[in-house]
Amino acid sequence: MIDTVIFDMDGLLIDSEPLWGQAMREVFASVGVELSMELASHTTGLRTAEVVDYWHNYFKWKGKSTEQVTNEIIDSVTDKIINKGKPMKGLEYILDFFEKRKFKMGLASSSPLRLIDAATTHFGIRDRFQAIASAEFESHGKPHPAVYLTCAKALGSNALDCIAFEDSVTGMTAAKAARMKVIAVPEGHNRHNKRYALADVQLNSLKDFNDDILGQL
Repeated sequence: MIDTVIFDMDGLLIDSEPLWGQAMREVFASVGVELSMELASHTTGLRTAEVVDYWHNYFKWKGKSTEQVTNEIIDSVTDKIINKGKPMKGLEYILDFFEKRKFKMGLASSSPLRLIDAATTHFGIRDRFQAIASAEFESHGKPHPAVYLTCAKALGSNALDCIAFEDSVTGMTAAKAARMKVIAVPEGHNRHNKRYALADVQLNSLKDFNDDILGQL
């Protein structure tokens, strides 16, 4: 019986993907790397350290270590989320929807825990989740299912009884690999990506989820 919901954070609950893009472009520029929005989209959903390693292998910059670049990006994104970040449309609606139905609620994000804590505290949703899992503590990040399985275990739930909400193909793949039902809510420019066919349901907004959809899962 489905009784658990697990959410991604960036780009799903919080409109932070553009801020990640800005932070990455600014920090990468400091090492002489010009990262376009198109290039940045290749690493959406990955852990920050994995993104930095990916582009370091590609551009092979010098002057700053990958660890320093990673920390500068995380610090910059955290600051931007606190000062510029906005909730995604339907954030309160979807949390209220599942709370009213007594679902166990978790968060499974590729972001480092310090960023998750800062963002969820800033938007006043930290206490809405009974478990929060960060992929920074897993041996593999998304699209590996580890962070979803860790979150489900912390909630005392079987993965087969979980719904996962994701915005990225990488995250959707991770949740499906964990054998969860997946609701994909892609960014507007990415809604026609055929890879989202892997999801059980694709929505344009969190507000589009309802009891009819829940009953079909």
